[in-house]
Amino acid sequence: MSASNPRFVSRLTRNTLALILAGGRGSRLKQLTAWRSKPAVPFGGKFRIVDFPLSNCINSGIRR
Repeated sequence: MSASNPRFVSRLTRNTLALILAGGRGSRLKQLTAWRSKPAVPFGGKFRIVDFPLSNCINSGIRR
């Protein structure tokens, strides 16, 4: 079975859980984090910072 086969990926990641560390003060972001948390800061007008690791998990077959 090749790695490009979706069944192969899902079998490997079936019991894998993701833990996304999305904390911190955001002191270098100053005004952007004055009233929202760092993971919720918009990026490129369409995404939030936390969307990138979430997308990586989904694209890797990790659903939990």
